[in-house]
Amino acid sequence: MFPLTRSHGALLEEDGTTRFALWAPDAGSVEVELADGSRHPLRAHGEGWYCSRLPLGAGTVYRYLIDGHLRVPDPASRAQEDGPHGFSRVVDPKAYRWRHADWRGRPWHEAVIYELHVGLLGGFDRVEALLPGLKELGVTAIELMPLGEFPGARNWGYDGVLPFAPDSSYGPPEALKRLIDSAHGLGLMVFIDVVYNHFGPDGNYLGQYAGAFFNRERKTPWGPAIDFRQVQVRDFFCENALMWVLDYRVDGLRFDAVHAITEKDFLVEMAGRLRAAAGKGRHLHLVLENEDNDVDLLEKGYDAQWNDDGHNVLHALLTGEREGYYADFATETTSKLARCLGEGFVYQGESTRRGHLRGQSSAHLPPTAFVLFLQNHDQVGNRAFGERLASLAEPDELKAATALLLLSPMIPLLFMGEEWGSRQPFLFFTSHNEELGRAVRDGRRNEFREFAVFADEQIRRSIPDPNALGTFTGSIPDCATCTEPGQQAWRVYYRRLLELRHAQLVPRLPGSQAIGTRVLEEKAVSASWRLGDGSLLRIDLNLASAPVRAPLPHDGARVIFSNRMDLDDYRQGLLAPRSVAVTLEDSA
Repeated sequence: MFPLTRSHGALLEEDGTTRFALWAPDAGSVEVELADGSRHPLRAHGEGWYCSRLPLGAGTVYRYLIDGHLRVPDPASRAQEDGPHGFSRVVDPKAYRWRHADWRGRPWHEAVIYELHVGLLGGFDRVEALLPGLKELGVTAIELMPLGEFPGARNWGYDGVLPFAPDSSYGPPEALKRLIDSAHGLGLMVFIDVVYNHFGPDGNYLGQYAGAFFNRERKTPWGPAIDFRQVQVRDFFCENALMWVLDYRVDGLRFDAVHAITEKDFLVEMAGRLRAAAGKGRHLHLVLENEDNDVDLLEKGYDAQWNDDGHNVLHALLTGEREGYYADFATETTSKLARCLGEGFVYQGESTRRGHLRGQSSAHLPPTAFVLFLQNHDQVGNRAFGERLASLAEPDELKAATALLLLSPMIPLLFMGEEWGSRQPFLFFTSHNEELGRAVRDGRRNEFREFAVFADEQIRRSIPDPNALGTFTGSIPDCATCTEPGQQAWRVYYRRLLELRHAQLVPRLPGSQAIGTRVLEEKAVSASWRLGDGSLLRIDLNLASAPVRAPLPHDGARVIFSNRMDLDDYRQGLLAPRSVAVTLEDSA
């Protein structure tokens, strides 16, 4: 059994006092300093810990004073007063009165995930106001991009430095709890994207008093690696995840870039501690981002993984792009799509364009072990100009791919604005200090050197500056366009597909398994799955501009969806250009 106790941070006790605890193995002394300048020393407790119970209650504003000169926020602060460099605040995790305290979540196979950025949508309260519309669309879970306190007024969230404190620009902790509570009242799950592989570059003071937090011998793109060999470090992140699950009652976590974490046993420990805390009567979903396509963690406590392979091959087919990481999908692209639909990962140990062996065999996993998407924050925002697929792909081909996304047994993920065919860019944005902002701008522009169109330095300079305010404001979804006829048509299309998913597929998904895929022609595939009740699901997809021959549908198969398809032609084995047909055959 894993321990559920918490050790890091300022924790309010039942008697109204607060236990302050800081792991500072490099410090000679630690004091709690209040906003009025008064100081309260913490006692050394061995192994680098400084702890004391003080007669200070909820709402107390404090910071730590180390060795009499270094003033830092609490790294496990539950709320900040003025960004990651300011004072921390003691929070009472039991103060909020939950209206839907009996919520136990929903099964994983019911998930239709909607990824969003809280800041772009106006904060926790504004996101809460959008929930009824998302439910009406057919979404069953919202996924919030990282919330931990970050420097400046705007950020994707992956530069966070205080992972326990919801960023103050989004609203207070109570507003986040109210958002989650309202979602549960509507039957919506809430997932949070958490970043445990690095800290942002601005506002992380840990290295100045807890050098053992980092493994200086192993470098990452963000600096020295976090050292998960240290039990105190493991506890720090496990306690953060426990906070989201227990104090905020979230339904799941998405773990960012776990391929950057060497100590995989830490991730196994994380899953075990979280599931022990949630108990058997509650649905808790743990999802990975893992570029290595490892299967091991999906068999050791994790429900699913973002399927980047699925996105990359579909994007290459829809846009014809072949540079960057799309180069790994530029040859035998249709065969790679067939493998994705039939086996999950495309790369299962094969060599990439850089000569690296990538992935493990995944054919034995259920399709629900993979989160499929056409767009997400990475795949849109990491483009130089943040273009969405509606601006890059032929509309009928995009509609056909969308039907595949929403009617395949994999778990679908949508990115905010996708459902109304938004063409507004989603750009990478920050609000760093001038020096760091300049370095981020130049570094980002240099990332695109390998793309032919950006070989010229003058053209690279046209890439938007992440630190410019306009880069942020230009990414705010223009919901006013949702009411235009073209955008309404996209939303109606998404809603229709999701209605079909919930009515025809979701009840049958548990126990599903792929049973075969077939390349019909270039850009055309046929894929079949045996669903949990024995019924047969088949999707025939043709992204080409010419008709192709497809296997004849079985006599007992019902066409539950088709787009741009003459059904008489389809029953004769002809698949129209840029079309999709979905059939369901009940078990005998």
